[in-house]
Amino acid sequence: MKDDTREDILKRLRSAVEMLSAGMDVRLIPEVGSNIVYALPGAKEVSDVAGVLGRIVRMAGRVHPVGDMAFGASDHMARAVLTAMRFDPGIRSAANIRFSEGILSILEGLMLEVRSFDRGREPAGIKTMDWGVAACCRDGVPDAIYDRGAMGKEPMIRLFGEDPVQVAENIIKISTRIKDTHIVAGTD
Repeated sequence: MKDDTREDILKRLRSAVEMLSAGMDVRLIPEVGSNIVYALPGAKEVSDVAGVLGRIVRMAGRVHPVGDMAFGASDHMARAVLTAMRFDPGIRSAANIRFSEGILSILEGLMLEVRSFDRGREPAGIKTMDWGVAACCRDGVPDAIYDRGAMGKEPMIRLFGEDPVQVAENIIKISTRIKDTHIVAGTD
């Protein structure tokens, strides 16, 4: 049964990545690349969370997943979704996209709940995703959590949802709004 669940997770994640490859605006991919993850029900460890090996990058002006889907493929986004699951076990998927003020406006226009944290206030000895996501989830998990970066840390928006197709749909909605409004991600 557990193998069937793991295979279902990978299949749903592949569907979401195919959606992103076809419909995501390449300008939403941050310099460090994007990833989208999907956790097993009741996940507790990074190895319980599937993601894209090597991330999703810009290649020849297109959205390109570097590798296949695998459990344990993303530490950063896996920790973000594991932290969110402590507050709402139904939120099992997350993805990161480029930060810009224009994208924040689009998120608000889509009526998504958005919260933020300040990396400069991060306590010593605690990982950013553990602390930052938890700080934003005390009253429930929002649709998006962002930070404005810090020395050596790229600003980032993280989207959360029940499954990766839902998260991918929100990224595609943002992509459509960028095209429709001529907002250039990351330059405003």
